[in-house]
Amino acid sequence: MDRAYRCGSALAEDGLTLDLAPGLTSEGFTDHPGFFRGFATHPLVLSRGLLTLAEITRTRYFKPVPKDQRDPVLTANGDRLRAECFSACNGLYARLDLLATGFEGGEIGHGTTNVDLGSATVAALAKIPRTGLLHLDVGPEAMTLSTPDRSETEQKVRMPERWVRALGNTASLMRTAEYRFTVGAAAARKALAQVPPASSERMRPVWWRATRGEIRKATHSSPGAVPIAGLNRLSAVKKLALHLESMSVYAGPAVTIIEFGLPDARLTLALTEEIYRGFSGEGSLLEALASPTVEEDADLVAAILAFEPVINVARLGGDTGLPGERVVDALAYLAAGGRVGWDNYEGDRTGMFFHRELPLDPEQVTKDNPRLVAARRLLECGDIEPVTDTPGTYTVTATGGDYYRTSRQRCSCQWYLRYRGLRGPCKHMLAVQLTEEDSGEKQEGQIHE
Repeated sequence: MDRAYRCGSALAEDGLTLDLAPGLTSEGFTDHPGFFRGFATHPLVLSRGLLTLAEITRTRYFKPVPKDQRDPVLTANGDRLRAECFSACNGLYARLDLLATGFEGGEIGHGTTNVDLGSATVAALAKIPRTGLLHLDVGPEAMTLSTPDRSETEQKVRMPERWVRALGNTASLMRTAEYRFTVGAAAARKALAQVPPASSERMRPVWWRATRGEIRKATHSSPGAVPIAGLNRLSAVKKLALHLESMSVYAGPAVTIIEFGLPDARLTLALTEEIYRGFSGEGSLLEALASPTVEEDADLVAAILAFEPVINVARLGGDTGLPGERVVDALAYLAAGGRVGWDNYEGDRTGMFFHRELPLDPEQVTKDNPRLVAARRLLECGDIEPVTDTPGTYTVTATGGDYYRTSRQRCSCQWYLRYRGLRGPCKHMLAVQLTEEDSGEKQEGQIHE
């Protein structure tokens, strides 16, 4: 997905202008989106937060090699600005939430685009002084940061298809994470001080546990401890160490989330279970995408979304007439196209969806999920037979004549035996799901007849 910047970020004597790509707003697509104009009351939090994202997006933490950086996705949700990115290795997701309370004299709009964080911009951000207000104009006019230097850049931005895939899987995995603990600023800084540099090749996981308001690090699991694979993936946050107010940790079956509280802002990092795994290949949305009504349901839900900072699933159900489970599946489908994210902080730390807007291509959603394509092929070829003496269990015949004993919960294939469902269902399990849902639809049709 390509977006061309209008004039590029520019650094002049009176300030720095951060250019935005054309974007989608609540009024539709516009070449010159305007999201906010006002003053940042915490200029160093803003500048160093953006610098943190810039470092993450150009860093490959697994087999560290510097990479070309990509431009963060910027969403205005009315009550906050959200900037999101992935590391070059795709195993680290980062989101900087800049809350409305951190700005003065302006109103945040609604929309999604990319913000230009090229090398000249990064150099300028690093020169922001400790004192004084930072004037912010996110849109066609300016995003001004006081600095005397001058440079200009102009480039095209491309959001990698891998990022779009990863946004959906990240939201799905973050949904599975549960809140574990929070520590204060001093403990957070102490924990960050033990983080190795990004180039570190120490791959062994560590476990964090909160004890008496402090983080205890161990090399083995213990009750209440949270695993962190690749502690070096937290290294970019050291730029914000002086501004930390708290650190909260969430954990799920295949993801660890670390949320840093900042003055009128939050920085959230989501880490894959293994440092060599990227979010784009997790397959966590496949079961929802296999629902027979999901595309139609997603169209209904998408028509109602309006860049909400948090999405009320119950309200969507009432507005669309869909049951809650189908609303959630529809949101998962939209997430697969990058249009919905997940924020663990909201809902009293139980988490809630939020809306961002990217062009959704149904064909691309299918292309990005080859296991689902393979499952549909198995169904079309009639290679699924029920096991007569075991309800819910099927024999699935694969290419080459191999067959597997499969249900919706487990399979005898090598994929399932290797990952045990942590990277989504295998194609045989998806084929069983499609078979049972197809059978259920036929039975329902016969009843209505």
